[in-house]
Amino acid sequence: MLELRQLSKSYAAGRPVLANLSWRFKAGEFVAIMGDSGVGKSTLLNLIAGLDSPDASAEGAPILVDGIAMSGLDDDAATRLRRTRMGFIFQAFHVLPHLTLLQNVALPLLLNGQSQERASQMLAAVGLGGRDEDFPRQLSGGEMQRVAIARALVHRPALVLADEPTGNLDPDTAHSILTLLRTEIKATGACAVMVTHSLAAAAMADKVLILSKTGLRETTLD
Repeated sequence: MLELRQLSKSYAAGRPVLANLSWRFKAGEFVAIMGDSGVGKSTLLNLIAGLDSPDASAEGAPILVDGIAMSGLDDDAATRLRRTRMGFIFQAFHVLPHLTLLQNVALPLLLNGQSQERASQMLAAVGLGGRDEDFPRQLSGGEMQRVAIARALVHRPALVLADEPTGNLDPDTAHSILTLLRTEIKATGACAVMVTHSLAAAAMADKVLILSKTGLRETTLD
């Protein structure tokens, strides 16, 4: 589903952030990525989503999504792939303030020309049933995070990228949201890659990877 091939990223003055990352993520797999602050976890998600560009790779295509080389897509094609095949849960929510909660969640369905019926169901699934017509200004940070999660899952994406999805949630809500995320992944055969600092969140994944300056390695939580 997702393959990294010698993926590297450097910023100004050649400062390396990620170096020669290689890993295969399977369909139906829920993977947590942990690591020290500043090691490049959020950068990695942005690269996978095509929101940032990797360094040139000797392998030719450092990121493959469903066999498609992200580096070979122009902006329009990358946008279409993100819209139809990906769901992204951002740390900063990116909930649109001028849209109702229902409209926010339904946006991927609208852009993809799909029925919007599932939007209300997803709001209920994240504990916001009956609040379809509310606006983001009426929500707490944790509630906005739940809207963002519902929006990321509503169109049944093949790849879910989650950047600290439980960072603004209390432990009970975080557990229920991760249970929903896991259930959706298993039901649709999607792949999910979640960046997290939370051991409790990582424990719900099928596999835990540690990102460090030396690359990615699998670990177990004791």
